[in-house]
Amino acid sequence: MISLENVSFAVKKKELVREVSAEFAPGKMHLILGPNGAGKSTLVRLISGELAPSTGAIHFDGTNLRDLSLLQQARRRAVLSQNLELTFPLSVGEVVMLGRYPHFTDRPRAEDLAIREEAMRLFGVLAMQDRNYLTLSGGEKQRVQFARVFAQIWTAVADRPRLLLLDEPLTFLDIFYQYDLMRKIRDFMSGNPGLTVIGVVHDINIAAKFADQILLLRNGTVFAHGDPRTVLTEKSILEVFRVVIQDRFEIN
Repeated sequence: MISLENVSFAVKKKELVREVSAEFAPGKMHLILGPNGAGKSTLVRLISGELAPSTGAIHFDGTNLRDLSLLQQARRRAVLSQNLELTFPLSVGEVVMLGRYPHFTDRPRAEDLAIREEAMRLFGVLAMQDRNYLTLSGGEKQRVQFARVFAQIWTAVADRPRLLLLDEPLTFLDIFYQYDLMRKIRDFMSGNPGLTVIGVVHDINIAAKFADQILLLRNGTVFAHGDPRTVLTEKSILEVFRVVIQDRFEIN
């Protein structure tokens, strides 16, 4: 369970997130929607521990996030951020192995190597494992990064819940890969009931089709939170996005 209690975050007296309280149930896909500047990415950075709340508290599995070491977090939580750039010419295999670093000390074990291979195979990048990551297209880099974060949370640690945070994970991907990757996430979750996914997306159709729960943000605050059918109404979309719906989108 991920819980936020009156979480706010301000920079130079400007509140980017204001008094957000929400619970993210385990084993579910929670997608965050909102217009530009709504606080979506800031909220993900707060949940990941990259930023500390100005006020309020964030709890992961009943423990205040500030009381967990970075290593403890990294063994159970993976983050795919918007920035995919690397400055060193690592191979694709080396980039994916970065996801296993929290799980070994001196060198990768046989288990780590096997998980890396399975993660690369899942996201269709195994054949390019020896290629220089810097030479890849934006879409190929995105798929490699998916393999990296999944390798990080591939198996449970001491049967404790795991968390996957995705900040605009579908950037650079064409429509086929957007839907393909979302299906892969859902399939992986079905075999890993202890995994919770929290992600930021911009496409309302994708959120409606794949999310179990949607958190709708506006001006740094929670506008609505719950089942897609109750959150994504014509009224709420008009108020938050200033868009009139002409045709209904698909909600599973």
